[in-house]
Parts: sequence; structure tokens; C-alpha cells
Amino acid sequence: MSTLLETTGAALDIPVEKEVNADSAMVCNANICRHLKQAAHAIPHHLAVAVQTAKGASLANLRYSELDFISLDKQSDGIAFALNAHGITRGMKAVLMVTPSLDFFALTFALFKAGIIPILVDPGMGIKNLKQCFAEAAPDAFIGIPKAHIARRLFGWGKGTIKILLNVDGGKTGFAANLNSMATGAMSLSTLLHNIPAQSSAQKSQYPMVMLKPDEMAAILFTSGSTGTPKGVVYSHGMFEAQIQALKNDYGITHGERDLATFPLFSLFGPALGMASIVPDMDASKPITANPDFLFAAIDKYQCSNIFVNPALLERLGRAGEQKQHKLPSVQRVISAGAPATIGSIARFSQMLSPGVPVLNSYGATESLPISMIASDELFATTDVTDHGGGICVGYAIDGVNIGIINISEAIIPQWDDALLLKNGEIGEIVVQGPMVSQSYYQRDSATAAAKIWDSATNSVRHRMGDLGYLDNQGRLWMCGRKAHRVDATLKGQLVKRYYSIPCERIFNTHPNVKRSALVGVKVANEIEPLVCIELDQSLVCNKSQLLYQELIILAEQFSQTQGIRRFLIHPDFPVDVRHNAKIFREKLAVWAQAQTKG
Repeated sequence: MSTLLETTGAALDIPVEKEVNADSAMVCNANICRHLKQAAHAIPHHLAVAVQTAKGASLANLRYSELDFISLDKQSDGIAFALNAHGITRGMKAVLMVTPSLDFFALTFALFKAGIIPILVDPGMGIKNLKQCFAEAAPDAFIGIPKAHIARRLFGWGKGTIKILLNVDGGKTGFAANLNSMATGAMSLSTLLHNIPAQSSAQKSQYPMVMLKPDEMAAILFTSGSTGTPKGVVYSHGMFEAQIQALKNDYGITHGERDLATFPLFSLFGPALGMASIVPDMDASKPITANPDFLFAAIDKYQCSNIFVNPALLERLGRAGEQKQHKLPSVQRVISAGAPATIGSIARFSQMLSPGVPVLNSYGATESLPISMIASDELFATTDVTDHGGGICVGYAIDGVNIGIINISEAIIPQWDDALLLKNGEIGEIVVQGPMVSQSYYQRDSATAAAKIWDSATNSVRHRMGDLGYLDNQGRLWMCGRKAHRVDATLKGQLVKRYYSIPCERIFNTHPNVKRSALVGVKVANEIEPLVCIELDQSLVCNKSQLLYQELIILAEQFSQTQGIRRFLIHPDFPVDVRHNAKIFREKLAVWAQAQTKG
């Protein structure tokens, strides 16, 4: 995400409409790097990026590398020139597998400046999925750290299309760089930059930033694959601009702020917002393994005003803060996204914040983000509805976003009709429309057809989120879980009752012995029955599972959403998604539960 940069004057606030409005007679091309250029001109020596490095577990050994806006702009200019000199040019696709670092920021902005299309994947999605992603994306180049190149060679990633290789080795030169090149089969980025002739324009001039059409492909971002095969989402600069506008207008982010960025993609938007991105030493693909002391140290050192965390990290930091009685007085807002955070986690984390500082829960997906938002104080007021099976409130639509609810169906809907809309309070599939909504998946026509609906009245696409929910009479959106996670119970092959994951699970989660639950469907005597997997609260011991099951059956009968659920299984540790470590992998639980179930 990102936002327009504001200054004390209006020098940086160039209206996006003048650049991206297709109906305007003005220039229609765009590139989000213009925001970095503006910041480099207006606040050149303000901090843009700081990366924390931990050597051992001691706080005394923390080190920080920094770049100001002018340096980040110049470095990305120089890399853009070098990429072109190495044969990586406008319109080519380049895999970028670089850990969060100063190189990561400079490289990503260089790719955007040069009109080169970065392919961004989550390394945690698994070897098989990574290979498929690279086969689909057909990259021309591979830019990565030595580990990534070794894996590329070992597993044959992009073997049929990749022709240009670049190794990002942390600035190594000479003999060390040569060793890395031999090991990876790729030229070192530092060597490439060093070999550019001193008289070249890369040393003297600004890079002539490539401007693309607002709907032209600017990046390919792969989904995590937590509910199926990862898909490449086509991003345009128009989408990036819309995300920037949302962060500015709806979230209130302004220039001069400092953000603790725990998710690499979000961290890129900091410099585009005139906000410094402070990157802690942690494995972004495994946020629950982060050392809270390192994150607290980074927040305190840079007096971060904004924090971006997913629900798993929110829980981890909240528990650490509670234990240490740590406070975060500099923080003005917390943004949580990736999966619904529990109200308990938010309340615990909020104890570290100053009175009135919100935790903003964002709803969206890789294909469309952000869609809606709710602040913690309003969310707390919905606790009773959620605990009684009403779903999770994810708030009001972001400005410019249209949210609709349609009947649950697996059928392709080629053309939008307002007659598809359900009434307020009726649960159905969530459909969204807005400038940050992606138009297609890359090289996945069938997936695009299944997820997109063409709206001829607005000449735009509506995206089927694959989530179920409803709108209340106040216009707020309530989430009831993934469409694929509903359970349609049958009798004699006919649907008799539909169960929704989030409403059911939140009811069972109110039991004091339950840490979390997961609704799945199992086949018993050729009929589909609902079954709830239970993960116990680790602070409690429950040796009498049959007694617990009886208590859960009694609880189920008290609510219409859960009546009829009589099967339960205790699972030691739920599998979760690789990106956020927060979304329960119900597909795996369903296979496990089926194996445990006897007809």
C-alpha cells in the first residue's frame, strides 16, 4: 500500500486524477515512484528506511542500517541504469527474492522506475508451489540472494524462461563477490554497479522514470495459496495509487511518520507515503517466531507512530507486552490485516497503547486491498454479536469502494446485474468494486472468469472475494468465513442445513477450554456432516474429552447457527497459512478429521 505525500505546503500533493483518470484530457500515465521522487526533493535528508540487524539474542548487539529519501532515490536510479545495462529492460518480468534490507527497497523502486515487472512470491508457500508460480509467470530474469539462487538451481525454478541472473550479496566485492557468483551462477549486483563506467549517465543523471498506463501491468503478486493453488494477481500503478489514496485519506497516514513494517510489501509503501519504514530483524514468513524485544527496541529507538502487524504477531507482541508491562507511547495507530484478529488479542495489545489509540482492522485480499476497516473501539462494541454467531464485523467500506452481497454459487457470472444483490442481513458471497480491485490473474483465464464480473454500467470489474458475509442496516460488513469453508449438511443427498465457519467457531471459542476451533465437513454413510476440530487452551488441561464434547453439544444447541453439530475432535496444533501464520488451514484439518471419523 501507499499514500500521497503531504508537506507543509502543497508541493508534493499532485492529484492522482490528473494522472490516472482515463476520462481526463491530461496525462494518463503513472508510476508510484513519483512519490519517492517528490519526497527526495521536498524532504531529502529525512529518514526513509532503517533495517535492524540482530547479532545474537542480546539487545546490546542490535545494529541499524539507514537510508534517507535522497539516497534511496539515487541508489534506485543507479540500480535502474545498471539493470538496463545488464539487459533487464522495460516490460520484462523479474523474480525478486531478496530479504528485507536496504537492497530490497532500492531494487524494488529501481524495477518500478524502469518499467520492469517484479514477480513477488512468499518463499514459505513451499517448493512445489514456488516452481508452479515461476512456470506460470515465465520470468525473464531472477534477482535474489545467494540462498534463492541455490534453490533456483536445485529445483529448476524458471528453467525454461529465465535468461538473466543477478545475485544480491549485500555489497560484497572482489574475491567474495566472485565466490558468490561461482556458487550462484549469477553476476553480483555490487559488481555490476562497480563496473558501470564512471562517465555513464547512471553516475550523473536522474533515471528517466518509465510511465505506464494506469491499467498496464506493473507487478505480479502471488496469493499465499492458503485456500488453494497460489495465483498471480496482476497489479497496475492505478491500483497502487488507489491504495496510496486509501492510506492517506482513510487511515490518516501523513509524511514524517515512522512505521514498524513487519510485512515486506507494506514496508515498500512507507517511502511512497513520505513515511520511514523501520524493518525489524525477523522472519517475515514466520511472524510468530519474531523476538518481541527486538520489535519493541526498534519502535522505541525510532519512536514509530504506526505499526503494521498480522493477527498472529499482534497476539505474540500483546502477550509479551502484558508480561513485561511494556508501553508504546509513540504509537498513534496500529493496522492489522491478513486474517481476522480476535477481540481478546486486540484488547491485550491495546494495553500497551495510549488511551484513544486505535487498532484498525482491515479487510481485503491480495486481489483487492483495502476494502473495509473498523477501529478497535467500535469492534469491542460488537463482541456480543460475534460471540453469539453473528460473524465478525469488518466495518465500513473504504472511500470509493462498493460492497455487495450475492447468492452463494460456484457458477461463473460474466455480467453484473443489480438484481443479483441480496438484502441487508442476508448471508452471501462478498463482491467488491473499486480502484484498488485487480482486473485479472496472470495466465489464469479460468480463475479470472470465476472471480471477476464485468460491470458494463461502470466499465469496470467487480471481484468475488470468495468470502461470505452480510451487510447490516448501518452499511457495515460482517464476515462469516470463506465460501470454500462452509459446510452443507445433507440428508438423503439433499441440503438440510448450511453452516458457516466463523459464526460457528466463535460460539465454540467462548468455551473456557477452547483456544480455537475449526469447522469442517466429513462424509458419514455418504452424507455430509459438520464436525468441529478443537485446539485446547495450552494453559488448561482437559483429560476428559468426552465431557468436553458433551458440553460443546449443549453449547451448540443454544444457537441456531450451530444446532445439529454433534461431532468434535481435539487436534494438538492447527496448521496455519504460511504468509500470516493466522489463517487456519481447514483443508488439511478436513482430511485429518475424515481419517479419524467412522461412519
